[in-house]
Amino acid sequence: MKRLTVFIVVSLLLSFIAVPSNAAVFDKVISRWTKERRFESREGANLTVSATYYGAEYIEAYIQSEAQKNLWTENETEDFKFNFLSALQLDEMIPVNIKFVNNGPRMHLGPFDAMISLVVGNQTYKPADYDRRFNFSFQGDKEGLVYFRRFDEKSGKDILKGVKSVKIALKTAISPVLDGKEVTFIFDVANDDPAKLYQGKSAARFETDRLLKRLEKLRKDKAEHEKQLQGINDEISTVQKRLDELAKQ
Repeated sequence: MKRLTVFIVVSLLLSFIAVPSNAAVFDKVISRWTKERRFESREGANLTVSATYYGAEYIEAYIQSEAQKNLWTENETEDFKFNFLSALQLDEMIPVNIKFVNNGPRMHLGPFDAMISLVVGNQTYKPADYDRRFNFSFQGDKEGLVYFRRFDEKSGKDILKGVKSVKIALKTAISPVLDGKEVTFIFDVANDDPAKLYQGKSAARFETDRLLKRLEKLRKDKAEHEKQLQGINDEISTVQKRLDELAKQ
């Protein structure tokens, strides 16, 4: 009985030790995908800008960190993962979180898609979508997601295929505190593979969701084609009817 009690106590102690250890690992991974720059003017105003690139490693670490902090079950974690990945739209988009801590003059960023870009090699891409709150002037804190298209609009090719690094660039016009300085963040994406996230139980849910959307589109296409076909058949009947009338004259 005494040995059993000691074993239980030791097991509990080890579990408590493991939690901060795992949390530290998660935090280290998360910090690797978040970059920050701070600027200060001669008058004492300051601006901190940070960018978080949602790489597969970051997303998985974030999900596990949230699961650990909230003591989620496996099913709860899978539900969160499914909803989180669905919101990020990784199959079509490259999401980046941008945060400003502005202790200076009011910032006027609208339209924000003209202020930020994704640079891949010698190509520069504008956002496909972004948090519209960036369009309103502000002081203090503001953050939100910015989405860039994963596939080139003209060629349809994956813009990250074979790429080692990408750059997030913000124009100097975002704030006078920058005093003409450039705001850029470079992320190493050589080993980033979003496909790794679509495994396990979530994979079946994502495939089901994708197939349901595909089926809905096919049904709409079918209805549209049937409508067009009906129009053609009606026209054929009209033409044939007129031909029959002419033949009787």
